[in-house]
Amino acid sequence: MPHHKTALRLVAPVAVLALALTACGGGDDKADAKSPDTEKAKVFPSPEPASGGELGKGESATGKVAEDPGEVTYDVVAQKVELGTEAEAAKAVSEPDKVKGKVLAVAHVKYTHKSGPALTDGTDVNDGTTVFADGQRGSVLIGASEDGAGCEDPYDVESWKQGESHVFCETYVIPANAKSVEVHWSEEDGEPYIWKFPNA
Repeated sequence: MPHHKTALRLVAPVAVLALALTACGGGDDKADAKSPDTEKAKVFPSPEPASGGELGKGESATGKVAEDPGEVTYDVVAQKVELGTEAEAAKAVSEPDKVKGKVLAVAHVKYTHKSGPALTDGTDVNDGTTVFADGQRGSVLIGASEDGAGCEDPYDVESWKQGESHVFCETYVIPANAKSVEVHWSEEDGEPYIWKFPNA
């Protein structure tokens, strides 16, 4: 089942953490020679996120997915985003008026099976993938052919063993004038890992 996260989820933990640090700054009103912020940082070090965050080009994320027959750990890396034309977007949908000023964005994501049972009947690893443009989630193009050049169909993967990799693609509709395209991937209930493709 797809997991779609918004940028607001990234902001919330930071806001809560900032409020927690502010609330712990009590004590008397007398000035102290030591910086209160320095003292608080020693007592409340910034926690590393359990999952999620921005990654550089070519950097991979590691995450777990509940598969059939069991949990599998994957290395995931967004390789590229291919942008189409407005004409291609109009041809790809049944109601071309709904995609005026928009283009297709095809995210190529490589998944490597790191540990866990071998898969024999498809995979759900790509369900956590979404495409954003200028901070807004694009519209997924349901029924798009995901087996174009360089892409594999996840439902055709009948045998996937540890150490093997596959590239799956997700097609979204985004504004034609987008300055930045992001590929997000997240574990179930996890924060998204984000790869940015400026002027993709």
